[in-house]
Parts: sequence; C-alpha cells; structure tokens
Amino acid sequence: VVVLAMNGFDDGHAAWWLNLEANPDCEIRLPGHLPSRARARRAVGEERERLWNRWLAIDAGNDEFAARRDVDTPVVVFEPRRDR
Repeated sequence: VVVLAMNGFDDGHAAWWLNLEANPDCEIRLPGHLPSRARARRAVGEERERLWNRWLAIDAGNDEFAARRDVDTPVVVFEPRRDR
C-alpha cells in the first residue's frame, strides 16, 4: 500500500505521518479485507520518483498541489509485518 502524506495540501507534514515516523508499526484496514499489521516507511530516491509517477497517472494534479507546500511530500509505503 502506497499513500501520499500531503496534509490536505497545506504546509507542514500531516500529523498521521509524523506519528508513523515516530512509531512505524501500525495496522492498515482496507475495505473488504481483514486488518493487516504493517510497517510504514518513506520512499526515497528512485523508488520515490517511480511511485510518485504512478500517482501522477492517477491524479495529474499532484505536482501542482505539491508545489504549493513548503515541504517535500512524503510517499509512504506500508509493508506487511510478519511478527507477533
């Protein structure tokens, strides 16, 4: 699962993202699926660019919205956790 942490396109980072930076272990709930344990991380470098471009294919306006912000928009990757 990949999301953009844009804080409603306002300046600064979204509080939920700041919480995940401090404690990346979480649970994700997708419609029609059981809750899953995950670990959140920020995509960087080539991975971020690749994932950002995939989001642009969904919403071409993301570059315009992101340009209004005073911080880089985190691309957040949720990876499955297998631990207890």
